[in-house]
Amino acid sequence: MQGDPLTHGLWEMSAPPAPETPPLRGQIAVDVAVVGAGFTGLSAALHVAEAGRSVAVLEAADIGFGASGRNVGLVNAGLWVMPDQLSQRLGATHGARLLQALGEAPSVVFDLVARHRIACEAVRHGTLHCAVGARGLAGLRERAAQWHRLGAPVRLLDAAETAARTGTSAYAGALLDLRAGTIQPLAYVRGLAWAAARAGASLHGDSPVVGVEDLGSRWRLKVRGGGEVDAGWVIVATNACTSPDGPWPALATELVRMPYFNLATAPLPDRLAATILPHREGAWDTRAILSSFRRDEAGRLVFGSIGALRGPGHAIHRGWGRRALAKLFPQLRDVGFEHEWYGWIGTTPDALPRFHQLARNVVSFSGYNGRGIAPGTVFGRELARLVLGEGDVEGLSLPDAALVAFGLKPLREAFYEAGAQVAHAVGARW
Repeated sequence: MQGDPLTHGLWEMSAPPAPETPPLRGQIAVDVAVVGAGFTGLSAALHVAEAGRSVAVLEAADIGFGASGRNVGLVNAGLWVMPDQLSQRLGATHGARLLQALGEAPSVVFDLVARHRIACEAVRHGTLHCAVGARGLAGLRERAAQWHRLGAPVRLLDAAETAARTGTSAYAGALLDLRAGTIQPLAYVRGLAWAAARAGASLHGDSPVVGVEDLGSRWRLKVRGGGEVDAGWVIVATNACTSPDGPWPALATELVRMPYFNLATAPLPDRLAATILPHREGAWDTRAILSSFRRDEAGRLVFGSIGALRGPGHAIHRGWGRRALAKLFPQLRDVGFEHEWYGWIGTTPDALPRFHQLARNVVSFSGYNGRGIAPGTVFGRELARLVLGEGDVEGLSLPDAALVAFGLKPLREAFYEAGAQVAHAVGARW
């Protein structure tokens, strides 16, 4: 995308094309302006447009250019945070709302895929959170117990069943979540864009918002190149791609960006593909510097971890990937990688997303901590319902949070990148 194969890799090569998104020229007036064309922004735009209201989407680059088009493609329920902790951190009311919203979020994604016939390699056979050692298994056992108390269809697998489902004996067990699944993420976000356009949304790429003016009852958004949008409501869906030089710089300060990369093999022969994730679940492990793996529709294995494919990290992470893949799956020892790409995850100090009222009729969700697909889709729908007058701020899944800068942000981001390089330079050598 934009001439760089390291931004979207396999996903750019295999996704259907996006709709045309000409830069905004001149002045338009709409009910709702959406800034950012990822999962959250396009879900919001789709639901607003389907309600018969006018909406314009302003994207600084291309559809899905940020994290939405680069990630692994796991459609998960819940968050990294244990279910019981949500009520402790958010209070009983918002904790229960968030649990319900995110527990149902994969269904919202797969229902949209079916309703709009989005070709995104959707597979809903669950995900596998794989335990590394006794400590990892104990954590999954507690997570399973908490989800069971809430009636969720999760199951703790022993080592033998985990090996049968993953194709490796490296794990002590796994938590199977049948609510979840996988998609091709760039294809999904482009499919949302097509659906929003068919519903009447106006989509504009290469249209970064460089200024905002409060007109009293409406807002005027000024776009680089001279375009302007007048809108009654503004939805800011820029997440980790928020510009520190744009109209809402405080959103950038509260997120620490963590790099994540993916490496993809060539399509595996049937005899090999049948030995690895035969049901095509998505999987990741319990390590602090985790690994993830899944298969795509063509039989490629997509293998990823924390790190940026730039500078010395490029060779380090690629080398680790080959070693780690061969250690997990010896049958792939001679299989190389044909695609590689990386992006950035917006993380918060407590691993919880944030809702903000940035100004009158200016609202935002951000901070998905690597769980962007299902939460972004659901939160986009919540924002649409809010601006449509179908609810109020007090009824959202998250409370209105103060904008608080993440302390030592530059140092933390450098630590994530350098720490992953150090871990992968020595990792999987024994």
